[in-house]
Amino acid sequence: MAIKFQYNKTALQQLNKQLKVRLRALPTLQSKEAALRMEVKRAKDQSEELLRKLNARMSEYEAMVGLWGEFDTNLILVKDVQMSIKKIAGVKIPIFDNVLFEIKEFSLFNKPGWFLNGIQIIESLVKISLESEFFLRKMQLLDYARKKTTQKVNLYEKVQIPGYEEAISKIKRFLEDEENLSKSSQKIVKTRQQQKEVA
Repeated sequence: MAIKFQYNKTALQQLNKQLKVRLRALPTLQSKEAALRMEVKRAKDQSEELLRKLNARMSEYEAMVGLWGEFDTNLILVKDVQMSIKKIAGVKIPIFDNVLFEIKEFSLFNKPGWFLNGIQIIESLVKISLESEFFLRKMQLLDYARKKTTQKVNLYEKVQIPGYEEAISKIKRFLEDEENLSKSSQKIVKTRQQQKEVA
């Protein structure tokens, strides 16, 4: 990215200010990127752990597969998923708090005795599944923020900071050359005046 500037002291001051801002912001951005990277990994690990737990629980109940055909799926519904918002490195993340179920009344005499246990099993499986989804969403949001932060770090490190430094050195060289030329021309004028006075 070519930085537009003029060859004067005002432009030099402005470029120095911009460079200082970026140099001050860079360490903060780098630490934010590192924190986000760590949080993404943590969220991914937690989501995978919950999925393993869910699969292990599901495999525990494989022997009951035939019974689940009898289960009335209308008995239990997810009424509400309670969540809160937490900020991690400046990114708002949904946090799973709880899930509320609506259980319809049923006759214990007309339904098999294991239905109460079946409801508890479904509640625990749904809770694990929802929690895993929240961690997956957390990972996606944090990863998006990490990518944006990485882009900004790269922009500062590889494009803007070197661009400002180059522009500042060009202006300094120009101003030094201009000053040297001015001094040289003054010396020439002075020497000519001295020669005229002698002659």
